[in-house]
Amino acid sequence: MAFEPPRRLVKALGEAAPGDDDWLAKLPGAAERAVALRGSTVERVQVPGGRGSLVILVRLPDGTPAVLKLAPARARPESERAALAHWDGLGAVRLLEPGGTDGVLLLERLQPDVSVRSLAEAKSMLEAAGTLRRLWVEPPADHVFETVAERTGRQAEAMRAGADAEAVPLVDAALAVRAELLASPPQARLLHGTFRQSKVLAGERSPWLAVGPDPVVGECAFDLARLVRDRVEDLIASPSGAATTRRRIKRLAESLDVDQERLRGWTLFRAVESGVRARRVGRAQDAELLLEFAAWL
Repeated sequence: MAFEPPRRLVKALGEAAPGDDDWLAKLPGAAERAVALRGSTVERVQVPGGRGSLVILVRLPDGTPAVLKLAPARARPESERAALAHWDGLGAVRLLEPGGTDGVLLLERLQPDVSVRSLAEAKSMLEAAGTLRRLWVEPPADHVFETVAERTGRQAEAMRAGADAEAVPLVDAALAVRAELLASPPQARLLHGTFRQSKVLAGERSPWLAVGPDPVVGECAFDLARLVRDRVEDLIASPSGAATTRRRIKRLAESLDVDQERLRGWTLFRAVESGVRARRVGRAQDAELLLEFAAWL
C-alpha cells in the first residue's frame, strides 16, 4: 500500500520544522522497509494521526496486533524508546522491540481511537492523573535524557526572541517564575514530557496507558502542568474558567502530592511558551487562547 503521510503530520512539520521536508519525502519508502523487515501485515495508517510521527497499525507474523511508529530525528524517537524500555509497560504502552536506532518504534497496540479525553471531564482528569503517577519513577543512573532545566532553557531563548509587544509582560513573568523554580528543584523523576489527556489511550492489559512521550528528567510539577490546561477552549469559553483553573490546580496538586505553587508556576511557563510558539507559526487562535489562559495564573 502507499504510505502517504497524513495531512495533519505534513502541516505540523511544516510549521515546526520545515527542514523535515527530506524526511517526509523519504517516509513512504522508510515505512515500506519497516513493514517488510518485521514481516508485518498492514491494516491501516492512523488518520489524522499525530503531529510528529507516522503511525501504522499492523499485525505481526504470529497475528499479534501492533503499531509501527516512524518519527524524524527532531522528535527524538530514540529518547522515547529509552523511556518506554525503562517503564517496561508500567503506565505506558509497551515497547515490543527494544533494539534499533532507525527512528522506528514497534509498539503494543492500544485502542488508537479511544483516549481518556472521551470521558466526562472530572473522570478524565482522575484517570489521566492516575496514569501519570505511575510514570514518575527514578531515571536510569546513566540516563542521557534532557533535563527540565535544559529543555526550558531552549524554550526561554525562543520565547524572548519570538515575543511581540503584547506578549512581553507574560513572557517576563514566565521567565521569572522559571528562574525561581529552578533555583530549588525537588527530587527529579523520569517524566513523560508532553502529557495530556489525548496521550492516554484505552488498553487491554490496563484500562489506560500513556503514549507518545518526549521524556525529560525533572520535577513532577513540570509534567503535570500541561494537564492543567487540557480542554483550554472550554475553560476560556466558560464564565467561571479562571476559577475552574485555580480549582483544577489545587485538586491535581493535592491528588498527586505536588506543591501547588510550583504547579501554578510551571503551568504559567508552559502556557506562555506554547502561546508564543503558536503565534510564531501563525496559529493565531491557539495563541490567543493560551495567552489568555496564562493571564489567569
